[in-house]
Amino acid sequence: MAIDFRRVRYKELKSPQKEAYNFQKISALLADFGYSTIRLSDDWNGADFIAQHHDGNVFLKVQLKSRLTFSKKYKDKELMVCFRVGEKWFLYPHDELLEKVIAEGLMEGTKSWDERGGYHFPQLSKRLKELLEPYRVPSTLE
Repeated sequence: MAIDFRRVRYKELKSPQKEAYNFQKISALLADFGYSTIRLSDDWNGADFIAQHHDGNVFLKVQLKSRLTFSKKYKDKELMVCFRVGEKWFLYPHDELLEKVIAEGLMEGTKSWDERGGYHFPQLSKRLKELLEPYRVPSTLE
């Protein structure tokens, strides 16, 4: 049986396929830092997967997103949010970064945040990039 090794075009994948793809990509990267991941079939306390460090002491509940996202339903759940921009991955504590973004006045007063309880940033401003930099997952080449 011949195996098809043609690379997939991310843009051509369906939404569930993109989530599976992104889970595999971040899992491979986190493995380089001693984490094993477990994908959850149904969001558990907002998490799409659990990342366990090899020391056995660190467990991360992670929500996988396609962009920088905040949601009132994620507050107070000790949830990490993960997304990528190109080849860069970011993994941030939802509530910690939320406080910083609100302090910058970047969401409050919007209908999306105030009425619907969620906000996402399709593009990252220079200031958002600065706020995100401490949460960038280093590439394995660094």
